[in-house]
Amino acid sequence: MSSVKRLVYAVIHFLREQSQMDTFTPDEQESLEVAIQCLETVFKINLEDTHLAPPQHLIEMFTNSFHKNDMLPLSDSLPEDVEKADQLKDEGNNHMKEENYGAAVDCYTRAIELDPNNAVYYCNRAAAQSKLNNYSEAIKDCERAIAIDPKYSKAYGRMGLALTSVNKYEEAVTSYQKALDLDPQNDSYKSNLKIAEQKLRDVSSPTGTGLSFDMASLINNPAFISMAASLMQNPQVQQLMSGMMSNAIGGPAAGVGGLSDLSSLIHA
Repeated sequence: MSSVKRLVYAVIHFLREQSQMDTFTPDEQESLEVAIQCLETVFKINLEDTHLAPPQHLIEMFTNSFHKNDMLPLSDSLPEDVEKADQLKDEGNNHMKEENYGAAVDCYTRAIELDPNNAVYYCNRAAAQSKLNNYSEAIKDCERAIAIDPKYSKAYGRMGLALTSVNKYEEAVTSYQKALDLDPQNDSYKSNLKIAEQKLRDVSSPTGTGLSFDMASLINNPAFISMAASLMQNPQVQQLMSGMMSNAIGGPAAGVGGLSDLSSLIHA
């Protein structure tokens, strides 16, 4: 039962972090609080039971477990292979500076084949893959780097960029938060986190369709004014508007007055 409680504690800790994010609506935050209270009640634990805290964050445990079988086999590389791999990494870095991203990917891949234990090679290849718009591959490489080195802040940061590029804003926010936990003074992580949080708020908003509607520009558009004026001269439209205004205000006279006012506005 103790292992179950440790797992539940990790889940509660994760949910508590999520509930404090300003990317969720008040109703969603309340739902998270309810979930936390239910778990605490059922398993008779709370966040004050710090002795139940696992050595790793829930996200780290999940990442390590999920990608355990997807990683390249870890083995001891020969010293000469390690040296050659490092040379290939430098070559890849030079290709990145020259914006030759395909060649950079090739160099990093060959370095990984020689030394699959080095998280830097996966992270660098992720950067090159992102430049080629291969975001899914970039995310996989970042996850492999994190599985090798869970405290590699740059891997979390680059994964956040790739996740943002494929509109996975919630996951990107989590990645940037972890990057900042490991490197709190990094301004790039801070600014990218704000961008991801704003995008998450935009898509979570009922009006967050990604499109903007400028009413002021519309009503000042000459073509729109001309079209509306023509419509207002149509007897059928006038009758329809008069009926609508009458129903809304309570009498034909009011409706006609409202119609007259509307017509004058359009011709103004």
